[in-house]
Amino acid sequence: MAVQKRFIAGAICPRCAEMDRIRSWEQHGIRYRECVSCDFFEQLPIEDEAVQELETRVNREPSEPQADDLQAVKILDPKG
Repeated sequence: MAVQKRFIAGAICPRCAEMDRIRSWEQHGIRYRECVSCDFFEQLPIEDEAVQELETRVNREPSEPQADDLQAVKILDPKG
């Protein structure tokens, strides 16, 4: 049976910094990931205790907290 390679949403390639170009798969107890835009390739042993999750835009901590400042908008009438 062929190994199914899956793209990781939001993952950024550590080599070329392109987003959504990393795909991952597991085979024989080893996790592989590669970038389809450059020649980045990595293999990691699968450890049940400490699985390192890839950093994505979803699980990454925001660099700056969002400001909750509200501002009123005035819409001007173009006729007068």
